[in-house]
Amino acid sequence: MSHGDHGHLELIVAGGTVVTPAGTRVADVGVAGERIAAIEPALPRSGAEVIDATGLLVLPGSIDVHTHVRLSDEEHPDRFARDLAAAAAGGTTTVLTFNNPGTGISEAGSRSPLAGLDEFRARTAGQAPIDFGLCSVISGQQPTALAELPELIDRGVPTFKAFMVYDFALPDAAIEEAMRVAARHGGMLQLHCEEPSIIDPLVSRAVAAGEVGPRFHAACRPPEAEAMATRRAIEMARRAEAPLYIVHLSCAEALEAVAEAKAAGEPIYAETCPHYLTYTDAAYGDPDDGEVIKRVISPPLRSADDVAALWGGLRDGILDVVGSDHVPDRLDTEKQLPAPPFPEISNGGPGIETLTSIVYSEGVRRGRITIERLADVLSTTPARLFGLAAKGAIEVGRDADLLLFDPNRERVIRQDDLHHTSDFTPFEGLPVRGAPVRVLTRGKDPTTAAGHFLERRLVR
Repeated sequence: MSHGDHGHLELIVAGGTVVTPAGTRVADVGVAGERIAAIEPALPRSGAEVIDATGLLVLPGSIDVHTHVRLSDEEHPDRFARDLAAAAAGGTTTVLTFNNPGTGISEAGSRSPLAGLDEFRARTAGQAPIDFGLCSVISGQQPTALAELPELIDRGVPTFKAFMVYDFALPDAAIEEAMRVAARHGGMLQLHCEEPSIIDPLVSRAVAAGEVGPRFHAACRPPEAEAMATRRAIEMARRAEAPLYIVHLSCAEALEAVAEAKAAGEPIYAETCPHYLTYTDAAYGDPDDGEVIKRVISPPLRSADDVAALWGGLRDGILDVVGSDHVPDRLDTEKQLPAPPFPEISNGGPGIETLTSIVYSEGVRRGRITIERLADVLSTTPARLFGLAAKGAIEVGRDADLLLFDPNRERVIRQDDLHHTSDFTPFEGLPVRGAPVRVLTRGKDPTTAAGHFLERRLVR
């Protein structure tokens, strides 16, 4: 865009290194209204607010497509808003969240996807400082779920999640039918892939032997349980001629299944999470239950070889996205110390605020992925896969969701410095290099902005 045709610019982010998946360059980013209006080496400053980004990376705001933000209630009236503000503090400008059991959705809302959507919109209206959307959860406890999917998609929720495990798992036949309905109506299923026929006997055996401490959780969910379920899910998607998005992939064996499907040209997509890219199952050897309980997650942490394989999968395009899988559990409530038997421990941990910094520090700074690939897996590809056409890239016409990031700032992650509603971080004490300096959502500071509920449409 030339100097003469970009109109009046209200804001210029000046002199930063603008990052896109295709490359980086030093340029100014001009904003008019809520959109990016110009990207040039030296934009005219007349009448515009100027933010000096010299020495900083200018990234598209991260898009976290995997969170379990809890709804606010009378006891915690600001819980939803605080976690989205924490996301913004960490460089995330768009959040997609689930309304699965445990996030505060009512019994009525959990029994019907459409009722759940109505309740979610009503209870989040006016609360969010950044843009957000819903990925509905469909379960075996919803008698009308499959019949409601076409209307759910039509109402702007084209992605929805099912589980192959837990008491709200969706039976296989219903999973395959959900894939088929999704493909027919422009939607996509997100699937938690673990094999209950492997996990359940291991849990029963451990409990019978009195091996019920938090560390025994991981041993009951081995990599083969994830790999078997992943292969079965891909086979179902193949039969249904449907796209499939595999959430929180954690091990090399499951990654291999995805690689084979991608090599065959199938529309199979997969994400991993920062904890699987950072820590190993050695964490379960800690003698302190209070530390181990912070990492009771499903799937659990894996071996160092798995961590290396995941980074290779991100680098090579087998893994498409990194999402936080943020669960704002608290040690004083959901995680419950002293620890109950591990089958009763809430699975999950917080990560909504640390997503970008960890992927940058562990990935880019350590030479595992490029800065261009970071922009792709944290923003551009999530926007493409999840129907966020106005987001995900620093391009003229897109929303001015921008992250100014200092690549050299060194810090140590501490719970005391974070803003989320959990009372711990599984990344406590982790040194990171690189930190958010300033975040803009639709060209505005998120502390003064009002986020929009995003009605999405997938484009394939």
